[in-house]
Amino acid sequence: MKNLKKYLNWKLVYFLLAIMIVPKPAFAMHIMEGFLPVEWAIFWWAVSIPFLVIGFRSIRKTIVENPETKMMLGLSGAFAFVLSALKIPSVTGSCSHPTGVGLGTILFGPMAMSVVGFIVLLFQALLLAHGGLTTLGANTVSMAIVGPLIAYGVYKGATKMGLSFSWAVFLAAALGDLGTYVVTSIQLALAFPSDVGGFFASFTKFSGIFAITQIPLAISEGILTVVIMNFLQKYNLAELKALKVFKKGAEQQ
Repeated sequence: MKNLKKYLNWKLVYFLLAIMIVPKPAFAMHIMEGFLPVEWAIFWWAVSIPFLVIGFRSIRKTIVENPETKMMLGLSGAFAFVLSALKIPSVTGSCSHPTGVGLGTILFGPMAMSVVGFIVLLFQALLLAHGGLTTLGANTVSMAIVGPLIAYGVYKGATKMGLSFSWAVFLAAALGDLGTYVVTSIQLALAFPSDVGGFFASFTKFSGIFAITQIPLAISEGILTVVIMNFLQKYNLAELKALKVFKKGAEQQ
């Protein structure tokens, strides 16, 4: 009976994730295909490659040491894919969306999440026309590299400060989300500086466009990530211990 309940709970999570996918025309914060000048597209690709190499090694090491965590790695990818595929209308005809990278970052670390995020962005570009191949490097840097690094730093910092597990997860997911959009605004401002005011004026414009919708989205993503992590803590504690989410196997609240 206990195993059946655990199975049904997993099915419920996957069902909720699945119904959240709403096909829409791509018009969102992923930088779209062909939008960046060639030199900037190449630059961001070059920046992303070393992180991907390290990330592949990190994932391989984790899977070899803890093969039972494969399902959770897949869940992390599905969570990021679903959340970052949601497009919420923003001002000036543009859109915002969550990123979903906080969950996988807490479980597997930022380097592993760089690869997971890259795969998510690749499939979205190919299947949903969300983002693009030429801009894949730039989108990877913002969502799959910098976002997880911020989330990881916040999570570790909040833990050392003595905050509860739920608060640490919430802050990590929310600030990792916001960090992604700050980096994307920087990328766009570098590629398209304003004629008056240069980089800073352009950055203010790009970041301001998404602030109204992105802040509540970040808060919502933080809360949802806490819900998922509490679920995993309840039903998959052994895997969390193997991934060293908890020190010495101790549960946290």
